[in-house]
Amino acid sequence: MATASPRAALYCRVSTDDQTTENQERELQRYCEARGLDVIEIYADKGVSGAKDSRPRLDGMMQDARRRRFDTVVVWKFDRFARSTQHLLTALQEFRDLGIDFVSCSEGIDTSSAMGKMVFTFLAAVAEFERELIRERVKAGLDRARDQGIILGRPRAGFDVATALRLKREGLGVRRIAKRVGVSASTVQRMLSGINA
Repeated sequence: MATASPRAALYCRVSTDDQTTENQERELQRYCEARGLDVIEIYADKGVSGAKDSRPRLDGMMQDARRRRFDTVVVWKFDRFARSTQHLLTALQEFRDLGIDFVSCSEGIDTSSAMGKMVFTFLAAVAEFERELIRERVKAGLDRARDQGIILGRPRAGFDVATALRLKREGLGVRRIAKRVGVSASTVQRMLSGINA
C-alpha cells in the first residue's frame, strides 16, 4: 500500500498591492514537486507589511498548523514569513512542538535535516544572548539611576490633603473626595488610614 505524500502549506507575502506572489508561489510549488510534497493550501498575504503583528493569511496558517492540517511549511525567504528573529523562533518552536517541518527555500533551511536543526539551535542561542544583553543593560541603567538618586517607578499622586480632610469632615465619602481632589479612591483611603493610624 502506497504511503501518502507529506502535506505542505506554502506561505507567500508581498508588501504592496501592486506586487504579486505568483513568482514565490511558482518557485515553492517547484520545490514541493521535487521533494514529493503534496501542496494542500497556499496562504498569501498581499499588500501586508512584514512588520505587522497580525497578517490574516499567516494567522490562518498558524491556526491550521494547530489543527495538524499539514506536515511542512514552505516559504521563499525568512523575511517573507517572520517580522523578527524572535517571531521566527517562536513560530519554529511551535512548529517543532507540533511535529511540523519548516523550509525556507532561499536560505536552504529545512528543519527536518540535521543542518536545519543546527541552524534553529544557533538562532535560539543568538536570541537568548540578545535577551540576556538587554536584561543586563536595563539592570545597569536602573542601578545607575538609583546611584544618582533618581526615584524609579510611577510617581505618587499628589493632592491637596487639607482639602480632602475638610471634605471628610463635611461628611463626603471616599469616592466623592477622590473625585474632587483628582486622585483615585484608594489613594484617599490610604491617606485617611495613615492619619487614623
